Parts: sequence; structure tokens; C-alpha cells
Amino acid sequence: MADGLRLVSYERVSTARQGQSGLGLEAQRKVIEDHAKNSGATLVGRFTEVESGRKGNRPELVKALHLAKVTGATLVIAKLDRLSRNAAFLLALRDSGVRFLACDMPQANDLTVGIMALVAEAEREAISRRTKEALAAARARGTKLGNPNGAAALRRAGKGGEALRATVTANAEAFAQDLAPVLADIRAEGHLSLRAIAAELTRRGIQTRRGGKWQVSNVMGLVGRCRALMSHPASGDP
Repeated sequence: MADGLRLVSYERVSTARQGQSGLGLEAQRKVIEDHAKNSGATLVGRFTEVESGRKGNRPELVKALHLAKVTGATLVIAKLDRLSRNAAFLLALRDSGVRFLACDMPQANDLTVGIMALVAEAEREAISRRTKEALAAARARGTKLGNPNGAAALRRAGKGGEALRATVTANAEAFAQDLAPVLADIRAEGHLSLRAIAAELTRRGIQTRRGGKWQVSNVMGLVGRCRALMSHPASGDP
């Protein structure tokens, strides 16, 4: 079989390295290389994307699809389910006219990918709606989201350290209470590690209490405060 199956490999890792499925770059490469070896195929190109799964602009994917098209090769990815919530990727794959193969779902076809794209878009809209509803409910209760600058105001007023600490703690607890339903929703979506939660909070456009970027450290603090609030809820209505 002088002219056997030719494959163009496309791998993607997020800036959080492994993303929600836990399949990192090395694992993806091993899956693809094992598949090529077992099927007697030749890898004619390998493209690696390092970016958030939310981004629709994927230059390496464009290159991979182009190479597959001009060489008549098949685009191969390790896991279609890892990318199944990204409508931009799925639509690009469906509309490319390139043959594709997902090692975890070899039976996938254009119809499968088209349905996945619709589901991905619906899930994204549902996540956005739930997040907006949770934040709107917080605002309706009169809560100011983000840093209310209570500590800064106390410093300007020359208040003592005890009052400052009490204000900072109260602000942090109020912020955690407002984000508790969002955090629960993120976990229900399968984002369980601190790094994955930080990435999803950022993806949803939610800033930290001080208006910064979510990291493992401040997610750990948020989770801890939410857990403490659940363990020691506020007293009931009089």
C-alpha cells in the first residue's frame, strides 16, 4: 500500500494546560500516534494550538485544515468530546470539506458535528444567561458587585485596624455569597479543579472582588468562604 492513509494532526491545549477533560498535549499526541501506527497511516503534519477553547480565531486549525485539503489528507484529533462545547471549532470542521477523524469517536460525521455545534451554542447561551441572572439577583438585593472600596474609605477616614479588618471581611463574605450560585453552576458544568474554576470565571467575564484576574489562590479563597457560609449560614428572619 504505497499511498496509504495520510493524517494531519491537530492538538489543542488551553492556557490552563489540560482543560476540563484532563487530556494534555502529550496524551493527545500519544493517542494520535498510536492510532496512526495501528492503522498504518503517515502523519504529514502536526499543528498545536495553545489558547482558550472559547476563542473562535484558531490560526493553527486553519493551517491544519488547509494542509489536509491540499494534500487530500484526513484531519485527526484525539478527542472530539474535548472540543464538543466549542461551536466555532465544530462549525469550522463541518464546513471545511476536509475529511476528519476523532480517535475517541471514529463514527462521527458531518451530521454529528453539526448537532454538537448547535448543542455547544445552546450551552454557551445558557451559561451566559444563568450568570447574568445570578448577578442581576445580587444587584436586586442591593449588593454592589466588585470591590466597594469600603477598606479604602476607612483608611481615608483614619479608622483603626479592627474596623478595617471587619469591613474587609464583610465585603469578602458578601462577594462570596453573591458568587456562590455561580460557583455551584460552574461545578455542575464539570469544572472541579481550582485552575478550571478560575478559567471558567474568567471566561464568563467575572472579575475578582478587586477587579483583577482569577488565579488558583483567589479561587481557593472564594471556595473557602463559600464553604464557610454554607457551614455557618446567617441567622434566619426574625
